[in-house]
Amino acid sequence: MLSSNQKNVKVHFAGSDGEEIFYAALTCAKTNYRLYSCYKYIFGKSVNDDFTLPRNHVIIDQSLKNKHVIQDSGLFTLMFGAGKNQKHDKKSLIEWQDKLIKFITDNKLSNVTCVEMDCQKLLGPEETWYFRERMKRALPNRQINVFHFEDGKEGLDRLIDFSDYIAFSVPELRIIKPKQFKQYTYKLVQYTKDRKPDIDIHLLGCTDFSMLAQNKYVTSADSTSWLQGVKYGYISDGSTKEHVRNFKKDLFNQRHDEVLKILNDRHIKLKPKTLDYCTNASISATICKQRYEKVAGDQS
Repeated sequence: MLSSNQKNVKVHFAGSDGEEIFYAALTCAKTNYRLYSCYKYIFGKSVNDDFTLPRNHVIIDQSLKNKHVIQDSGLFTLMFGAGKNQKHDKKSLIEWQDKLIKFITDNKLSNVTCVEMDCQKLLGPEETWYFRERMKRALPNRQINVFHFEDGKEGLDRLIDFSDYIAFSVPELRIIKPKQFKQYTYKLVQYTKDRKPDIDIHLLGCTDFSMLAQNKYVTSADSTSWLQGVKYGYISDGSTKEHVRNFKKDLFNQRHDEVLKILNDRHIKLKPKTLDYCTNASISATICKQRYEKVAGDQS
């Protein structure tokens, strides 16, 4: 379990969400911290359905082998992404929370830390407390409670007093304060630590490397920066920007063989082009991990 007593930020690799190719990529990159969304595992299902995954499923496997895994609620995707055209109210969100909890319990994911139902933007800050307290009662897993701008100072104080693990959404703060979001995040972190020194803090969606260096008191963060190499072709080591097709041949071949072995062990067959994609993603993850170690400290 992560703790505020740690000496540095542990960056969780996000965006893999139980896909075999990304599991193999991150395993070969020797990443120890992950964040996934439960969205696709509970969307379209009934609370009475069986949510049990195969025993060797990526979600279960990584929860057992990684140092720390965080499960996102999938609520943002439900409200503003793939599920945005559906009607959402308190009743439907209660059902979503019930399914989220059942997914955890059916798969015995007792060591996974769960992000709460931060539905401030849909139902408002006060109704969010209903879900926050409800989830605390129903689920023994450690939980991350999320501050949003509409909570205000009083809401932040109340949240700090209630929680032992709090999160700030960096993408949200970037939108609200585009020119000062780094300084504002830093102030939030300092204020939170001053009010409760032993609280753990997570930076949601923190792809900014300088912010990781700036916020030394943060326990954890998550980032999808490692996927930039396969999304856009380029990945940066902090000083140079390189296209994935220019990875050194011997490095690519070695990682290709390592990735292939993991996939073979898991009885997963990929087309050559997809296998190359997986290999490039893995090398990109290694580059990001090395950058995290430079700016945020040890990631073991």
